[in-house]
Amino acid sequence: MDTVTAFAQHRQEVGTPVATATIDANRTLAVTATYFLSEEGRKASLLAGGDGRAVQELTVQVPTNRLHLVSVDANGVARLKLRPRYEMNGEQQVVRIDAPPTYDSPPEIEDLFREAARNHQLERAFEAERRSAKTKRREADRERRTQLANAFLNDPTQRALVHPPPTPKRCYLATERGRVLFDVNTDDAPVREVPLEAHRRFRADLRARHEENLHRRGEQLALHEEKKRFIADWITAHGTPDQHARQGAGVLPIEEAIEAITDEAFVALADRQRYCHDGVERLQNHLRQVRQHSDAVVTREDLVVTSADAKEMTAAQWAMV
Repeated sequence: MDTVTAFAQHRQEVGTPVATATIDANRTLAVTATYFLSEEGRKASLLAGGDGRAVQELTVQVPTNRLHLVSVDANGVARLKLRPRYEMNGEQQVVRIDAPPTYDSPPEIEDLFREAARNHQLERAFEAERRSAKTKRREADRERRTQLANAFLNDPTQRALVHPPPTPKRCYLATERGRVLFDVNTDDAPVREVPLEAHRRFRADLRARHEENLHRRGEQLALHEEKKRFIADWITAHGTPDQHARQGAGVLPIEEAIEAITDEAFVALADRQRYCHDGVERLQNHLRQVRQHSDAVVTREDLVVTSADAKEMTAAQWAMV
């Protein structure tokens, strides 16, 4: 049976200084250093009694005054800051290289420390450049969005994209760089005013389109009624007794009446043969008279008929008209 011993808790008096842990300046931390050896370096490693491998890992003792040269991951593994490494490019900008340094001969411990120190310094410059560039991009984007917002708000003819439809809180504007989202929850004035105005214009356009459709529908109905009155009058004056009876009963097909009116309108051409829509058959028969097209099959999709007003006529053509 396990036994438990209770210990009395000692209360700390108010005002008594609390002891904090201090790091002994003489202590060191075991740190893993990883680097690459080139082919020359691998040869030198073998000559010196090493393993000659391309990837070298060794454990170095880092004093507490150099712990800034060490990184520790979430698993508690401490590594010397050799990867990633940072270098200056030709434009005097710090670039990040995701690889350890490569040596042509096994480096000394101080060489690794110097490399880690250089990485430590350039890493801070790299992060500072990234923060500065990010700030500049953010400011440029804010200025661009403000210009877009002002242009939209000051131009009543501009519209937001209708897919997805604008809402009082969100909308998209089409720009030369693609569509841009405007959101009242994340944008500042005057940018945040764009969704509400875009939604107002969108609703106004819907109402105007609906009213226009109603107006056009009314005109079409009025025209249809006018056609019906004209047909009724024509049937009364020129229709057959059978057509009179069916017209009175309201069952005379409008197509039949239009055909009768057309026959009367073109009575002067009664001696002319009516045009027959046989272009497909005629084209197919013409092609089959040619040897290489003797088995050609022509469909309606293969034939396109175009017409145009005559710009000049011969005497015979004019006499026919």
